[in-house]
Amino acid sequence: MQSNLSKPFSYETLPSCGLVAYFSMEIAINRGMPTYSGGLGMLAGDTLRSAADLGVPLAAFSLVHRKGYFQQHLNGSGEQSEEVQPWNPADFCTEEAARVTVSVEDRPVTVRAWRYDLHGRSGHVVPIYLLDTDVEGNSGWDRGLTDHLYGGDTNYRLQQEIVLGMGGARMAAALGLDANVYHMNEGHAALLTLALLESQIGGGPVGQVLDSDIEQVRKKCVFTTHTPVPAGHDRFSTEQAIRILGGDRTARLEKLKCFEDGLLNMTLLALRFSRYANGVAMQHGKVSRAMFPEFKIDSITNGVHAPTWVAEPVQQMLDMHIPSWRRDNLYLRNAIDLPEQEIIDAHRRAKEGLFTEVATRTGLVLNPGVLTLGFARRAATYKRASLLFTDPERLLKIATEAGGLQILYAGKAHPQDLPGKALIHNVIETAGKLSNDMLRIVYLENYAWDLGALLTAGVDVWVNTPRRPYEASGTSGMKAALNGVPSLSILDGWWIEGCIEGFTGWAIEDGADDAEEADSLYEKLEKAVVPLYLSAPEKWARMMRTTLAFNGSFFNTNRMVKQYTRNAYYPVKLLDQLKGKEESPQVVSAHQQVLVG
Repeated sequence: MQSNLSKPFSYETLPSCGLVAYFSMEIAINRGMPTYSGGLGMLAGDTLRSAADLGVPLAAFSLVHRKGYFQQHLNGSGEQSEEVQPWNPADFCTEEAARVTVSVEDRPVTVRAWRYDLHGRSGHVVPIYLLDTDVEGNSGWDRGLTDHLYGGDTNYRLQQEIVLGMGGARMAAALGLDANVYHMNEGHAALLTLALLESQIGGGPVGQVLDSDIEQVRKKCVFTTHTPVPAGHDRFSTEQAIRILGGDRTARLEKLKCFEDGLLNMTLLALRFSRYANGVAMQHGKVSRAMFPEFKIDSITNGVHAPTWVAEPVQQMLDMHIPSWRRDNLYLRNAIDLPEQEIIDAHRRAKEGLFTEVATRTGLVLNPGVLTLGFARRAATYKRASLLFTDPERLLKIATEAGGLQILYAGKAHPQDLPGKALIHNVIETAGKLSNDMLRIVYLENYAWDLGALLTAGVDVWVNTPRRPYEASGTSGMKAALNGVPSLSILDGWWIEGCIEGFTGWAIEDGADDAEEADSLYEKLEKAVVPLYLSAPEKWARMMRTTLAFNGSFFNTNRMVKQYTRNAYYPVKLLDQLKGKEESPQVVSAHQQVLVG
């Protein structure tokens, strides 16, 4: 039977496909839309791009973030300042006619939605709905609830989460999107379960809830947790919950055991109402199960959208030798047979593109023949951006023996993260003291989509030094791997699965403290990375080839979305249930196409 998944999005056909409603506080949708802050948003955007490519019936919900995250500015001493990033959703999106209402501090707040159609390779469209409270009739405060991504205090955050979770669930219904599955990408959207529960019992927070009602909601919900870091698990006081959500809803959440240590825990709420939950790497699944031992938590390792992150020179090489790589990323396994010289030439062009951008931004002219390390991610203290500087004399010695060493840094600290800002200041201050003719250290401001793509493709080695076990996944190294760039990283997150020593990169050995792990980092540079780079370019090219073939073919969202479809959205049990429904042959056919595709 011909599936309608390959047809453009329409309200008439999508509801009958039994779609997945995907909720995320941030989504990297378009380079001109500042609707993301970092890895979580990038992952969400790549997920939707692959869903569109594969024809998965899915619609996404987020907030419009009219003033963006922030534009980062760094002064000469490394002090970060922030500037808003206002943008006009009408320039990219279509306003929907539907309106829904949520209650915030007992005030009715009207929510509208802007639709962005994300087109896949097959012509399938994933609609993304950006919820917006800047609506006539709302108060000035309420009109600003969807302005700032991760802005304001915890009161603002909880109010935003009402708009995302409860407003999003109601907007899906108002648009006629009859979802079979609700996917909460992190706990920010957990309140959608409350909206579904109230709909199940006939509306409002006061009605009686039966175990069967809770089970009906659980059947529809899946949840992905993304971090073991406490700050990534939103918690709100009982006073906040009563004041912002209302006393009846708070009492219900307490009765449903969604409070822990006197705090409303959004991760706990999501777990209690989900039939399936997962971490984002094998190791993260283990860590999450230890954090929440009463729940069954699976793991689906993250990936990145290959066509988005493979640099143009590498794309041209792949198009010549592996023409089906975009359609099916498993074909990247055939990169094991790419000509070594073509790999060298493609990387040289990517490196030159990066260095051109560095010169434009900073005026510094870097040497494309010199070994270049890249370190770019959110400036959080557990990521240890300054681990490379533990022994400055040893680092200078390594640079001299290598005939030069270049290190490129980038990353934003959250405006309220003072330790993160201090870390940036420390890196830039240390870089100023250490930099000389042999060692060049550059911190590039305003790390975002475009710069991230240039860095992951253009450096020679990708460095990652998180403190275990706080790295849930880490997708930047996956982007590097898709360009053949090996990693030198701590064995945490994805790298436990991706590291084949000497073939896809090198592991920094676990140590008792930072000093021991820095020693391992230096030793790998001295004994493995520098000698290979200097004396064996053909072996280096072979390492790039195995990196692309082994890691590029697995750590992609093409594979990841198929795993979500098979294991989370429509496992065999659920497909069997759908087969028993008279109205669902299209559902079964549509999802079987994805499963076998």
